[in-house]
Amino acid sequence: MKKAFYRALFLMAIFGGATAAAVAAEVAPDVLVKETSQDVLAIVKKDKDIQAGNKKKIYELVDAKVLPHFDFRRMTMLAVGKDWRQATPAQQEALVKEFRTLLVRTYSTSLTAYKNQVIEYKPLRAQAGETDVVVQTVVKQPDGQPPVPIDYRLLKNGTWKVYDVIVDNISLVTNYRSSFSSEIRKSGIDGLIKSLVDKNHSGENAGSKG
Repeated sequence: MKKAFYRALFLMAIFGGATAAAVAAEVAPDVLVKETSQDVLAIVKKDKDIQAGNKKKIYELVDAKVLPHFDFRRMTMLAVGKDWRQATPAQQEALVKEFRTLLVRTYSTSLTAYKNQVIEYKPLRAQAGETDVVVQTVVKQPDGQPPVPIDYRLLKNGTWKVYDVIVDNISLVTNYRSSFSSEIRKSGIDGLIKSLVDKNHSGENAGSKG
């Protein structure tokens, strides 16, 4: 995976911070992205503990701001692909739980990568009434590196929720799909679940040492 993918993953967490007012009032998905990203960026800028890598505070921020606004079940289903149908309901729930934990830990860590990047929001290209849209943004780096395009795929099913993030033309869902498929061919659905559990435990142990 490209380095830029990891460097920009923190924006997933930034997007997730919908304010109560934004949720209460029906707003366009591009407006929601802009308002909520600014909300979370303000928190990150002010909180020295988060900037220093305080994992407890980062996880609390992600738990409060991100989890309600991402469709982790759909993300997991798309990442697993055609093999999702062969998983039992219990296996599906286990996959969603572990994949969610993996993603949360990944971009919780990436939140500390924020170094005053500037976000440019592109006009929404969608027809009235569409329920599946792409919100485009560009992250401009302060260190002279090339800007990073980040697209959010959102589906409206009552409320707008993110189900894929495309960073520098790399889809989060597609990126995991190949490795998941390989693991399933080798060890089955239970093998993939075990692999995710091991990765999450490894990340938890590493975090406890930090």
